[in-house]
Amino acid sequence: MKSFFQAVAFFTRFPVPARFQQGDFSKSIKWFPVVGCFLGLVLAFFDWIFSFFFPDLVRAVLVVIVWVYLTGALHLDGLMDTADGLGSYRSRERVLEIMRDSRVGAMGVVTAILALLLKASSLAAIPVGGTSMFALIGAAVMGRFLAVTAIRMFPYVRAEGIGVGMKKDLKTVHLWVALLFTLIVLWLLFQWQGLFLFLVVSGFILLFAWRVTRRLGGLTGDGYGAVIELGEVAVLLVLLAGEVKVDATHLVAAW
Repeated sequence: MKSFFQAVAFFTRFPVPARFQQGDFSKSIKWFPVVGCFLGLVLAFFDWIFSFFFPDLVRAVLVVIVWVYLTGALHLDGLMDTADGLGSYRSRERVLEIMRDSRVGAMGVVTAILALLLKASSLAAIPVGGTSMFALIGAAVMGRFLAVTAIRMFPYVRAEGIGVGMKKDLKTVHLWVALLFTLIVLWLLFQWQGLFLFLVVSGFILLFAWRVTRRLGGLTGDGYGAVIELGEVAVLLVLLAGEVKVDATHLVAAW
């Protein structure tokens, strides 16, 4: 269980009963979707509690605040760095330098704001209760599964960094286990709609990762964070679009 606790410690602020050594993190990748499920359950609990005291928009913003706090804005930082680099339209080498820079530029700030707005507005529009709580679990699981997929499928662009160890220790069997776990969770939450959700979101995120790979020759750790953030947003948007479609069908039938 040491690798599981390492994944929890890396992805969240939850305290874990273990000490880690250099290199332990690369062995924890197979647990990413499980950590996502745990995080989603905690977010769903807060969503349920907030729903008793606040209107939908305020509830959704508070949930997103908890979401950012519990993850330490780790993936959001990756999304901002990726946006700064790709949005600069510079050479490949200069883009990688910008992404490594700890300072955040205007493109990164705008991208983060838009991502947070989409998360909050989607949660506010999704029916509160079971649907919104299931959406949080599905988004957290799916985002981290997509990170596992990106690590396995696309090259790591830098000669050194955490991505080197992650690609080395991530086996094909780990990807299949992560896939099976993710599909089971989505099926339990959404039945057949969960499979449709999986295909649509996976297609969008893999297209994004492919485009970044064509531009830079591979992904970086920041790219993995961007995959997680964009995957979470995409899950919420697809679920919201599905709800709108169902409601429209009911209105037409009633008319």
